[in-house]
Amino acid sequence: MAERQADLENWREAGFGLYLHWPFCAAKCPYCDFNSHVVDNIDIDRWSAAYLSEIARLGAALGDRVLGSVFIGGGTPSMMPPRLVETLLEAVVRHWRVANALEVTMEANPTSSDARKFRDFAAAGVTRLSVGLQAIDDNALRNLGRLHDAREGLAAYEAACRAVERVSFDLIYARQDQTLCAWQEELAQALALEPSHLSLYQLTIEEGTVFHERLKRGRLRGLPGEDLSVALYEQTLAACAEAGLRNYEISNFAREGAESQHNLVYWRGGDYGGIGPGAHGRLTFDGQRWATRSAMMPGEWLRRVEESGDGDDIREALGEGEAAEEYLLMGLRLSEGIDQTRYRRLGGSGLQPEIVDTLVTDDLCWKKDGRVGLTGKGRMLMDSLLPHLS
Repeated sequence: MAERQADLENWREAGFGLYLHWPFCAAKCPYCDFNSHVVDNIDIDRWSAAYLSEIARLGAALGDRVLGSVFIGGGTPSMMPPRLVETLLEAVVRHWRVANALEVTMEANPTSSDARKFRDFAAAGVTRLSVGLQAIDDNALRNLGRLHDAREGLAAYEAACRAVERVSFDLIYARQDQTLCAWQEELAQALALEPSHLSLYQLTIEEGTVFHERLKRGRLRGLPGEDLSVALYEQTLAACAEAGLRNYEISNFAREGAESQHNLVYWRGGDYGGIGPGAHGRLTFDGQRWATRSAMMPGEWLRRVEESGDGDDIREALGEGEAAEEYLLMGLRLSEGIDQTRYRRLGGSGLQPEIVDTLVTDDLCWKKDGRVGLTGKGRMLMDSLLPHLS
């Protein structure tokens, strides 16, 4: 019975979602380390058949679960033909029992060609659009390698709001030569749109990106120092709070009830299946937590699915305590923190009370009703605090 409970609790307590990865983009942004590729031709029929095959495979294995969310990410999923999106979502509904309020999110580029398809995506079953504005400043957009300007981005956001009820958009701050005053003005412009959800990310230079190569060669100048980065984040927190957007995750802000249900599955340590090149999954069977990853390269993934009926490249059992470690790492990103009982049930050794009490005294941590989380101040220092808590 204990094993069966362990098998069920991740998707019943923390949710079950499905991630579909579309790996293609019109252009590769210099800061992007996602699994995205620029190609000249895409055989939609082959890709459709491969996605449908993988949906059927996972559905046969996980059909007893109630699916609460679908996230179509990339790449640039808004490049997909709406008919393909409709076909895939129809298959999802055939293979799973779905929640009454199934959330279907699609990432979208704010180009005019993509925005013209938003209503068609909504008709296909998409309920939430996440629009990658990244900046509301033409010079910054050019530096970030984006294909749209600020006017086009804002027009796309408005088109998304007309197409679906739930819309989020992304902005990147701590950019080259960005001042605190400039970010205040840009953030005020974003908040004036009265969004229900905002994702605000500090620019990070990831290995393997064009920006990383430029940085190594001394050609990426004007990045903020630590003091300015902290000030930019503090300004972000203050402005969003004043606008009524709760900082429910380190980089995500939402009005009550507008949180990303799919991303909460990740952060709460739920189960999710991953389909498409490079897609990750976390699935629990018979008390064992498994990590999965599909083949990274689009051609290799397509070949695997067509030849063997299975696109996974990696399927590994998490070792003792690894599921708990992941729950701690992801859960402390959330304002709601983690449930200590669940942490122990997943294999954690338990947080040391004296360490937690010290962090509470220092206003870096809080504890209440069996839950522990980081304060706003603590989340800014999360990387340095984690070794003391795990």
